[in-house]
Amino acid sequence: MSLFVPQFDSSVIVRAAEAETIDDDPDGVFTLLADSSASGGALSTVRVTLAAGTDGAPPHLHRHSAEMFFLLDGAAEILSGDDIVTAERGDLLIVPPGKPHAFAATPGAGADILVVITPGVERFEYFRHIQRIRLGEVGPDSLLKVQDLYDNHFLNSEAWAARR
Repeated sequence: MSLFVPQFDSSVIVRAAEAETIDDDPDGVFTLLADSSASGGALSTVRVTLAAGTDGAPPHLHRHSAEMFFLLDGAAEILSGDDIVTAERGDLLIVPPGKPHAFAATPGAGADILVVITPGVERFEYFRHIQRIRLGEVGPDSLLKVQDLYDNHFLNSEAWAARR
């Protein structure tokens, strides 16, 4: 097992008022907190706030990073492999590299989720790309061209498709 040692000199402080938000979707807000470059590659982190029943991310996997979901408030359904876990306020779920996952707010409650990917990947541009898709500036198929760049590989999940 190798040990990854992040390379950065100063503590990372992100003030809520200064964090970039992507909120063009009325059912969800993505708050970009710290990208990989800010943490010397240690992690990338965003806060996702979803209205009741809103999907956060479709099924996908990361080949090189684990993804952590911490429920700050509300409740979320989280796909982990073929299992769907309902997480509530204070719950933590970590998905290992290579394991399919997805997340959404439960139908009866919104969700406020801190999402951390480690080791980090430059992800802020990924979320901006999703915004450009929502705004119709680029097509959805454009994400397929950047899957390796963002270590975000989309797939189908029968379990996730059948959940509602």
